Amino acid sequence: MLLEERLAAVTGAGAGIGRAIARALAAEGAHVAVTDINEEAARETVRLIEEAGGIARAWRMDVTQRSDIVQVVGAIREWGGGRIDIWVNNAGVSTMNRFVDLTEEDWDFNMNVNAKGTFLCSQAVARAMMQQDLIPDSELRGKIINIASMAGKRGNAPFLAHYVASKFAVVGLTQATAGELAPHKITVNAVCPGYVATSMQERELRWEAELRGTTPEAVRELYIQDTPLGRIETPEDVARVVVFLASPLADFITGEAINVNGGAWMD
Repeated sequence: MLLEERLAAVTGAGAGIGRAIARALAAEGAHVAVTDINEEAARETVRLIEEAGGIARAWRMDVTQRSDIVQVVGAIREWGGGRIDIWVNNAGVSTMNRFVDLTEEDWDFNMNVNAKGTFLCSQAVARAMMQQDLIPDSELRGKIINIASMAGKRGNAPFLAHYVASKFAVVGLTQATAGELAPHKITVNAVCPGYVATSMQERELRWEAELRGTTPEAVRELYIQDTPLGRIETPEDVARVVVFLASPLADFITGEAINVNGGAWMD
């Protein structure tokens, strides 16, 4: 297994992409710390991992609260024998509206979770990783993987100006921190999904349909038409790329924002 005995943590792992990532990491042998603002959802992810023979534990954590993060990072390190090898910043939110109708509350909600949350978590775990010995049989101390978005590269995303700004911030933060943390033997990369079938997408389909004056089914068809490989992305499509970045196969990759969107955005 690619990640046997390594300690991984995933934020926003109670559902959707985060749950798929946590399960995929566990399937490759990692012990997985499952964090989510919804502790019950995090516990359900743990149950699924354990049911499949993996090892996991749940924590409630709000990624917008530094005190929460510091406490949970400490608890995870204690559970993991004093180290965290892999940290996945997955927690994210979205809302939709025309740019001229966006409120400060819309802006703050998206920026606080998507951008500030990634910053706070990355800073806390980087400080911890810098104090660690090298991962056994590796030249690295740790890996940070950020879940950004196709919207972090493609500004033309109707009704998502605030979300786009937050995900561009994640891509920029990935590059900046990769440079600063490389001397400490910590890699930082991002994954940029496209149209992923999750509960978040189901909400977005309804919102966009209302804004366009059409149906959710018609909007879903627009997403498929925008994807050259001709289907909606699954959370597992994203999780497999995260596993690759977390594994020794990607030890010499840092500062990248890898597209996994079926060709909907190419750069």
